Amino acid sequence: MAGANTLVFTDATFEEEVLGSDVPVLVDFWAEWCGPCKALGPIIDDLATTYQGRVKVGKLDTDANRQVSTQYSITAIPTVILFQGGQIKEKFVGLRSKKDLSRSLDGVAAPA
Repeated sequence: MAGANTLVFTDATFEEEVLGSDVPVLVDFWAEWCGPCKALGPIIDDLATTYQGRVKVGKLDTDANRQVSTQYSITAIPTVILFQGGQIKEKFVGLRSKKDLSRSLDGVAAPA
């Protein structure tokens, strides 16, 4: 599940919240049954707090939101995609470290 600052994206909200965002958006594509996804969860929640107001950070449940998952060819989870200006800036497949994800966010986030 999502932390206090972690957004929840759905098929219905994805276009407005992610593609139409005026700030970069980090999306964690995950599923409840996925062990590595559960391991990544606290990292995503921490990033949501660290980058609050500068980057939107959220999760999209691939089982419940198949339209977006199919649109972005999510075949392995966790997959984390960084969007900027409605376009894919970077894509990570598999469990990644906070350092890897922070490095990418630092490159697109407004200064704190």
